[in-house]
Amino acid sequence: MPELEPSDPSPLDLSGSWRAHADDGDLARRFVEPGFSVTDWTEVAVPNHWRSSDAFADADGPLLYRRGFEPTPLAPDHRRFLSFDGIFYLGDVWLDGHYLGATEGYFFPHTFEITDAHRQAGDATHTLAVEVASPRQTDRSAKRSITGVFSHWDNLDPDWNPGGIWRPVRVRDTGPVRISWLRVLCTEATATRGTLQLDVTLDPGEVAAASSIATEAPVSLIASVTDELGNVLAERVVDVDLTQRGTTVSFPLFVDQPPRWWPWRYGRQPQVDVEVRVEVEGVRSDHRRLRTAFRDIAVDDWQWIVNGEPIFAMGANQGPSRMALAEATPEMLARDVQLAVDANLDFLRVHGHVTRPELYNAADAAGLMLWQDFPLQWGYGRGARKQATRQAGEMVNLLGHHPSIAMWCAHNEPLAVEFQPGESVTARAGARVAASMFLPSWNKDVLDRSVAHAIRKADTTRFVDLHSGVFPGVGSGGTDSHFYFGWYHGQMDDLAPTLRAVPRVARFVSEFGAQAVPNSAEFMDPDQWPHLDWDRLFEHHACQKTRFDRYVPPALFDTFEAWKLATQRYQAALIQLQVEDLRRLRLAPTGGFCQFCFADGHPAVTWSVLDHERVTKAGYGALRNACRTVIPMLEPRGGLVHVANESRQALSQAAVDVEIDGQVRTFVGDLPASSLTYVGRVHLDHRTGEVRLRLRHPDTSPIENGYDDLLDWLRIVNDDG
Repeated sequence: MPELEPSDPSPLDLSGSWRAHADDGDLARRFVEPGFSVTDWTEVAVPNHWRSSDAFADADGPLLYRRGFEPTPLAPDHRRFLSFDGIFYLGDVWLDGHYLGATEGYFFPHTFEITDAHRQAGDATHTLAVEVASPRQTDRSAKRSITGVFSHWDNLDPDWNPGGIWRPVRVRDTGPVRISWLRVLCTEATATRGTLQLDVTLDPGEVAAASSIATEAPVSLIASVTDELGNVLAERVVDVDLTQRGTTVSFPLFVDQPPRWWPWRYGRQPQVDVEVRVEVEGVRSDHRRLRTAFRDIAVDDWQWIVNGEPIFAMGANQGPSRMALAEATPEMLARDVQLAVDANLDFLRVHGHVTRPELYNAADAAGLMLWQDFPLQWGYGRGARKQATRQAGEMVNLLGHHPSIAMWCAHNEPLAVEFQPGESVTARAGARVAASMFLPSWNKDVLDRSVAHAIRKADTTRFVDLHSGVFPGVGSGGTDSHFYFGWYHGQMDDLAPTLRAVPRVARFVSEFGAQAVPNSAEFMDPDQWPHLDWDRLFEHHACQKTRFDRYVPPALFDTFEAWKLATQRYQAALIQLQVEDLRRLRLAPTGGFCQFCFADGHPAVTWSVLDHERVTKAGYGALRNACRTVIPMLEPRGGLVHVANESRQALSQAAVDVEIDGQVRTFVGDLPASSLTYVGRVHLDHRTGEVRLRLRHPDTSPIENGYDDLLDWLRIVNDDG
């Protein structure tokens, strides 16, 4: 369920101080009783992860949570519910010693009715007890928990355990009929008409379903759409038959000449409010309100079309904004969105996880499209399928109304891998990975198809990527591609020749990049240079020294600072070259790209261009410059000059100056809107020094692009290669 406004205007928030204790002996059986004393237990904050408390900083759980709360009056014929917005990852819940039920799944709410428990308690204080487990995945090639990157990813500390009650806990009241969930999807967004499809599930409860409410009392759903100025754009009343518990009512809302939402580069981001209320005999029983927008985003063979207009999509991957995601403030999440827009990105891929609501809200407001991964990362066992398909539907219910979400992805790299990337891999392990990639497998052909089917069943409006990073193989034409030329294989200038040779893998490159040392590097103990603890840095901070030894060897530098700057210069040169290579393949056949990755969630040496303190690396500037809407580009292998123009405005009689070692050559011509234009060719050789390009046009400020650093690195890698 989205975070929606309840019928109760002031639900009881149970956030704050709880008591917690590690599971020990028969404690899990005894702690649920109201009379059990927890005065000597540790105070912990909820919401949070248990490792954020010093007492449980090394704990893997299970952990036992307790708190009391005072009952408040409940009107006759009303109902009361206890909701957990997020338990990481398994929960068992008791109230006043009575078992309410179990939870599984970290990113969506779980709700229990406590009406009877409230009435039985009278004026006595309620006792809420929760056992939370976040089990480690002992075989990471056959995981069971649907936790994505939190269980297995080289950009996070593998010792981290995200367990805990990490999202708010609330008690809220409704009338006799409750809206148990609401899904809103935009199914049409032309200039003349917009359509929102509403699916509303109503829960009359066991008592209400057996009473006259189900057969005699009139029950109605009233739905409305309101614009940002408060004008009602559409309204509809639907009569409801509640003869069955869990009735789902589906209907559209139509709006003439809807205000359309655009990515930031192409237009405004008007949003609308959708309110749905259920009334029994004319009295409001429950209601929900959420914010959405009218827009249409289609992906056809990795070519992106927004509101009927083709675009070239430029983005980056984003893992958890904080490894302890509960500790990320709304301001931090909104800032990551703004930093992406400032980097001229059209979208972020929410990589291998579902994040906090604030990031989605910020992306909606900023016009930043999102590629949303379902939290499957690498290999899973057969026992994960049932939960994965169930939770895939929950993901759509939770997030489907966000206009920023442009597509879904069922699984990232569905490979049965146990080793951490960057490790030395045995021949047997390498053969297993190759088989997982190119041959049919349970992950690719059973699990992923089941998850993708569940997503498509819940949302027919968006493109679903079956799995990310799968090359063409037996029975598969492949999907988007992951290439790490200049890091895991080859040299940085090998990407474009490979893509031209095999166009099938050039449709969308969703991962590429190189590691660079961050400026906030105190965790690396730079004073110990050159004798850093490389094993610790690899195991807990992602630093792949074997890769650095090949591309930017630490042994060549006298100081840590010099090596750090060299790694950043190398990353920046690689990003500039490979982004421009992909822009030169614009729609022929490349529909866009997604750099890996944008910002770190903890102190680490990764592919990110922003460190864990959001201090920029040189790669951030390279990414920002290479993703400008209009940019003159030089192909450094052959001296070809192009201009990419992603704006809707044609630039007639534009001038492009190419300055090489002080000598200037000027090309003049027209630059159509939304185009890649070949300008001309210049001569480059091993003696070429300074190279700068400048685009001049009366309607724009001069746009410059430089190649000195990139050409230096190309000479180095080619000489060494």
